[in-house]
Amino acid sequence: MQKIITILIVLTLSAVVRAQTSSEENKIKNTINTFFDGLHKGDSAIVSSSIHKSLKLQTTFTDRESKTQIRTQLKDELLKAIASKKKEDTYFEKLLSMEIHVDANLASVWTPYEFYYNGKLSHCGANSFQLFNNNGKWEIIYIVDTRRRKGCNTSEN
Repeated sequence: MQKIITILIVLTLSAVVRAQTSSEENKIKNTINTFFDGLHKGDSAIVSSSIHKSLKLQTTFTDRESKTQIRTQLKDELLKAIASKKKEDTYFEKLLSMEIHVDANLASVWTPYEFYYNGKLSHCGANSFQLFNNNGKWEIIYIVDTRRRKGCNTSEN
């Protein structure tokens, strides 16, 4: 009888931990989705609500001379670029999947993507987001992405 009670306690605790993890993962997904909602709308206020005040953004790519490059952008530069988007231009970053890892107040999210500019595939790659649980609110603190024009296995194929 005691073995059955022990097993039930372990199963109950496991279910509680899974539910908490699932709840945190949903909050993290919502933060990522809010970021992209703002990007797609060209609304820097929406984007700003999903990021930490000290956000750092980096992009890696291979230039025309086949040299690898990395560019760094700060929060204010990102928000200014989003706010200056022309109304007639459309941005759509299609996330192909989302892999989330959480440990305490740190989360890492991997999202392969396709980026469409005015309805046409511009480039593809992967985003790596780092998020911080700022006293109950998940905020993006770091983004690094890859960008390439070749080798995109688009979902439209």
